[in-house]
Amino acid sequence: MSDKNNEKPGEGLRSLRSTTAFRVINFELYAKPNIVIMGLGITCFGLALGYIAYMRQKYESMGYYSAVDKDGKEVFEKKKSKWD
Repeated sequence: MSDKNNEKPGEGLRSLRSTTAFRVINFELYAKPNIVIMGLGITCFGLALGYIAYMRQKYESMGYYSAVDKDGKEVFEKKKSKWD
């Protein structure tokens, strides 16, 4: 049975017969993982999350806090004392 098809474990959809149009439209199903591109993506995502955390910590250390506006948007407001 496996002599007709050159199926290997882990091949997934690559081993099935399909049209060229299907392969072009669904390229990500047939492409092999690229470690370099994946590493770059993870690094960029981590840097973006780090920058967001840094900016949030910076605003909070300046005395701001996040509040929800009437419109449902998150805004940073300066902390106020009840005595002011």
